[in-house]
Amino acid sequence: MFETIILMLDATVRMSTPLILAALAGMFSERSGVVNIALEGKLLSAAFAGAATAHITGSAWMGVLAGCAVSVLLALLHGFASITHRGDQVVSGMAINILAAGLTITLGRYWFHQGGQTPALSGAARFAPINLPGAEAVQDIPVIGLLYSELISGHSVIEYLAFFIVPLAWYVLFKTRFGLRLRAVGESPAAVDTAGISVVGMRYSAMVICGLLVGLGGVYLSVGQTAQFIPNMSAGKGYMALAALIFGKWRPFTAMAACLLFGFLDALAIRLQGVSIGDVAIPVQAIEALPYLLTVFLLAGFIGKAIAPKAIGVPYTKERE
Repeated sequence: MFETIILMLDATVRMSTPLILAALAGMFSERSGVVNIALEGKLLSAAFAGAATAHITGSAWMGVLAGCAVSVLLALLHGFASITHRGDQVVSGMAINILAAGLTITLGRYWFHQGGQTPALSGAARFAPINLPGAEAVQDIPVIGLLYSELISGHSVIEYLAFFIVPLAWYVLFKTRFGLRLRAVGESPAAVDTAGISVVGMRYSAMVICGLLVGLGGVYLSVGQTAQFIPNMSAGKGYMALAALIFGKWRPFTAMAACLLFGFLDALAIRLQGVSIGDVAIPVQAIEALPYLLTVFLLAGFIGKAIAPKAIGVPYTKERE
């Protein structure tokens, strides 16, 4: 039983990593006042760009650069539509999601001729698990050995990086001048503008940070977790990250906790496939839908009162002097 629990927690870490990175990305964007429903499209685009570049160059780190670059470009496109031209932020976000879903499949079919998939990655073209010092030596020790060798050790560099970024994001958002200004822009952009701080500049800065983080999450999906791009492989993870962000009330640690919960539900759904109740086999589709159903249930019943930034979704128009 203990080994099963450890393996479930190990799978939870893997499943929640892209959610954590996407939720942190959405946090910076929405704290600045820009609704970011486009997390799904950025995850998918970064996953494709990362896998394609890693396959061509044979380097996983080149895949990271390409995935993050594509994600930042889409974030800037979203900013151009919603910040510069003051368009509807939800509409522009959905447009990016639709664009990413169609373009990744089309380019994948044209370039690789595998039905939209990229070739499988191997060697230096993918992120292999990292075995921490002493993991093999202590794996036979009861309890501690299993905790260290299975749960703490054996993850890819992006998984470790995701959990390091959480406290870093908290520090930047709540303990630095930049974070104070960013939060102020999301609450009262007019007051920030009066103080001589560029609202547009702060929001674009948030979009760049958002693009980098969600791009890293997308690259992890294809280069770290699956070692291949598969059409629509994000499978709603961008929306789940946005739900985790709301569930976590736009704070890094609580958002991470929500992502871990959703990751655990996803890992549980995978483990429950093939389970039957008596002589009745539970359909695989019902098991796969479990994380999404429970996400809706949790958000509807247990989120409590989540107060969003006051200026979120409201385009800012500079007052004329």
